[in-house]
Amino acid sequence: MSAFTRRQWIQGAAAGAGVFSLSSLAAALQNTTTPYQRPKLKITDIRTAYVSAHGPQLHVRIYTDQGIFGHGEATDSALGAAAIIGGFRRFLIGQDPLNIELLWERVRTMGIFAGAQAGQYVTALTGIEIALWDLAGKAVGLPVYQLLGGKCRDRIRLYCDSAGHRPEEPGTMQKFQQVKDLGFTALKIDVDDGRDPNRWDPVNWTASNAEIDRMVKEVAFVRENFEPRVDLAVDMHGRYDATTGKRMAIELEPFKLLFLEEPVPAENVPVMRDIRESTKTPICAGENLFLRHGFRELLESRAVDIIMPDIQKCGGLLESRKIADMAHTYYIPMAPHCVVSPIGTMASCHVCAAIPNFLVLEWHWISRWKLWGEFVKEGNIIDKGYVALTDRPGIGVELNEEAARRVQTPNTTWFVAS
Repeated sequence: MSAFTRRQWIQGAAAGAGVFSLSSLAAALQNTTTPYQRPKLKITDIRTAYVSAHGPQLHVRIYTDQGIFGHGEATDSALGAAAIIGGFRRFLIGQDPLNIELLWERVRTMGIFAGAQAGQYVTALTGIEIALWDLAGKAVGLPVYQLLGGKCRDRIRLYCDSAGHRPEEPGTMQKFQQVKDLGFTALKIDVDDGRDPNRWDPVNWTASNAEIDRMVKEVAFVRENFEPRVDLAVDMHGRYDATTGKRMAIELEPFKLLFLEEPVPAENVPVMRDIRESTKTPICAGENLFLRHGFRELLESRAVDIIMPDIQKCGGLLESRKIADMAHTYYIPMAPHCVVSPIGTMASCHVCAAIPNFLVLEWHWISRWKLWGEFVKEGNIIDKGYVALTDRPGIGVELNEEAARRVQTPNTTWFVAS
């Protein structure tokens, strides 16, 4: 395959349809290269591997006849996704991987009776889509953010999910110090606890007065241990009822939270809107919603102040860009959920760089700090609570297989040829 320079591509695209138009990737390639220079690629294989880090995470590789491959990552609903991807092969093998929108839409619409609206199907499609963007970037010599419209910022702010914050827990203060030493300017704690001895009922999630006091006490403890400029978010994981959610949102108003995440499940939009309208505390939701369609009613109803799609399961990079654009019309910022490896995190960063209404990105590997620094060959990609955008083609990081295989899910295959 003949190569062409990044400058040639950008200059030609800018003179034609415009490099900053999402729909212009294929047209720009046609306009700025000759048939002898243009990447001529065909998908030859799709392979997967599972790791168990923060839950199950599926890594996807798409191979081509020119030796280039793309790497994607999917999470949460990933169990069973490898088998679903096997069913996608007939739509993808032999196809041009640069036609990302075409392939994505073909797989989605062909699965309309097979669960293509949400869950494992969309999660599997997400892993495929991210791998296609990585492959496209490598093929044309550009970072993914450039293909998504260019970057609005050079680095992506992270918040650290502390995974341990209670006064009585050993090591809490050491973990707080680690968060400070790493330079994070925002963090999040989880206050839901199904094992709280103050609960009256193991099934009903109406919190007792003692439970609410415990949750508020934990928020106060964290707030007093970080300087005011460090933002604090609180997650309830959608595990409480409307009464508890409303009480907690009001109780937490004095702490001026960055946001309160899913005080109730996101599927009942009127209830979420009722909580939002009752409080000054910003309400955030969306990590378990899929595709633009899953966010439409949430946005139209003004049920949240902030949306948080999980870019590794909601439909992929371009779909996340489209969700962000929908939210932008309502002047709502996006703070994506993100619990994946440096590969998925960097992929998310490309989207966060390309959208104007980005707020902050989750990071949830502080309890896996050593593995985080070894998972990709580039090492630790975080510096003082930020990820700097890479100019390398594609996603821009490469899996360190020796480190990743240490957390390979037992009894699963590792990128085995189909």
